[in-house]
Amino acid sequence: MQTYFFILAALLYLTCAFLPSERRLPISLGTLLGWLLHGGALLSDMFAPEAVRVGFGVMLSATMWVSVAAYWLENRNFSLDSLRVLVLPVAAVAVILPTIFPGNMVMLTGKSDWFLGHIAVSILAYSTLTIAAFHAVLMVLQESRLHTRPGPAKAGWFGLALDRLPALLTMEKILFRLIAFGFVLLTLTVLSGVVFSEQLFGKAFRWDHKTIFTLLSWALFGLLLAGRRWQGWRGRTALSFTLTGFAILLLAYVGSRFVLEVVLHRVLV
Repeated sequence: MQTYFFILAALLYLTCAFLPSERRLPISLGTLLGWLLHGGALLSDMFAPEAVRVGFGVMLSATMWVSVAAYWLENRNFSLDSLRVLVLPVAAVAVILPTIFPGNMVMLTGKSDWFLGHIAVSILAYSTLTIAAFHAVLMVLQESRLHTRPGPAKAGWFGLALDRLPALLTMEKILFRLIAFGFVLLTLTVLSGVVFSEQLFGKAFRWDHKTIFTLLSWALFGLLLAGRRWQGWRGRTALSFTLTGFAILLLAYVGSRFVLEVVLHRVLV
């Protein structure tokens, strides 16, 4: 049954992504309905009695579920309609990934009480930094449009949506707010994974690709926040750090798990 919900949620996301921006109410309601269907199907698919499903498909779908919620809420406070055409198509693809790459059921018997908490915090961290990356892409497009602004007849609906975005300084403040929150969550993810590895996963901490890439991404985001605080970093420097840090984080989890689960067919926890 959840497969049909996943497909319906994907169709709603795609429809809302390409509706004209003037139809704000149908877009808002359609996105909310898709998000509810997505969440219900994901909850049913991930959890079973004394077990939880993990895998890159499930986790990426969960990450985009939280990201859609963040977009929907932020769009009520700021005019970020252009973000819709970036977030919702990606969410439409991510929502059906658990049906294609189901991952593994991991028994919770013998696991620490903090195991699910670690997973939840890590998903929130990835989701927040995913939205930050989408936001950075939007800022790159917005800045480019300021330098090469076409006439209204040639702007297109996406160009006109970019014109309605808040000023770049406001967009930058939102970006750093997202990065700061995501960095705190990523720090908790790293600390819990390193310090409580044996209690959480039943094995001692080890240096693998996921750990190295995650720590590198964490260091980049930390350096960006420090540079912002003491050196006033902004503009292209901030955008470059954001997109690079997100790309490395994506490789840390999604890339490594895709190779191990799909290519090498290894069962992971």
